[in-house]
Amino acid sequence: MMLLETDTTLLEPGWRESAHDVGDVLLHVVEAGDPGDPVVVLLHGFPEFWWGWRHQMTALAEAGHHVVVPDLRGHNLSDAPSGVANYHLDVLVRDVVGLVAGLGADQVDLVGHDWGAMVGWRFAAQHPERLRRLVALAGPHPDLLLRSALSSPLQLVRSSYAGLFQLPWLPESVLRAAGFALLRRTLRSTSAPGTFSDADLDRHAEAWSRPGSLTAMLDYYRALRLPRASLAAVRVTAPTLVLWGENDVFLDTGVGEATLVQCTDARLVVLDGATHWLHHEQPERVNGELLAFLTG
Repeated sequence: MMLLETDTTLLEPGWRESAHDVGDVLLHVVEAGDPGDPVVVLLHGFPEFWWGWRHQMTALAEAGHHVVVPDLRGHNLSDAPSGVANYHLDVLVRDVVGLVAGLGADQVDLVGHDWGAMVGWRFAAQHPERLRRLVALAGPHPDLLLRSALSSPLQLVRSSYAGLFQLPWLPESVLRAAGFALLRRTLRSTSAPGTFSDADLDRHAEAWSRPGSLTAMLDYYRALRLPRASLAAVRVTAPTLVLWGENDVFLDTGVGEATLVQCTDARLVVLDGATHWLHHEQPERVNGELLAFLTG
């Protein structure tokens, strides 16, 4: 397998692209920092790609980290195999395990946003020996999400879009219409004014338009209905930082608070005025929290 395209125009000084074979897919990865430094892997969420971490990469690299930022499978320039089973949460975790192994790292720090955080939670429970520290931004523990939705009418309403994504072909048609107008509008309407420029949304739309990507992105949600072993009883032993935006329209702050019970050493920080897209809106605050936690 080969990557036929690159994201060279999005790279900043000191950043470099690489391709990692993690088993059954090839992941497109952007790196920064010295490969001999401690590894921190940044995992993006829906509907983003590696570029969503652009405000954090250089800051972490300059602080002495080898920053590794993949396009998760199905997104942007990474392989997008067809079939819902290819996006099972355990398959996503296996990709991260393969990436870490390919880097030759015994342990890593994981930072995930949204879906990336859900993968991080699962990784932390399944592979504690490989994890130094975990940071979850606006991303619930996957074994608590359904419980939170069922126990809170507000959270159930906020999560209703995930149910709509279960439908075949219709969500793709609606989201693709008029140049991804609904996805563009959703990013704008759920974030602070000015967070996503027209140019930002155009770059995202380019990633969404790659063959197979839109269906793959939705298959993350469809795969949630597939059987998986519950890890709700497994405590996350790695030190954990949970960052949440107080104005997140998708996830109630109570969901972030509930994740703390899954951990032996965790802290929740709620950012005033931030939304689901906190690492875009308040990069200096988020970077400060990350650096204090990861280098402390």
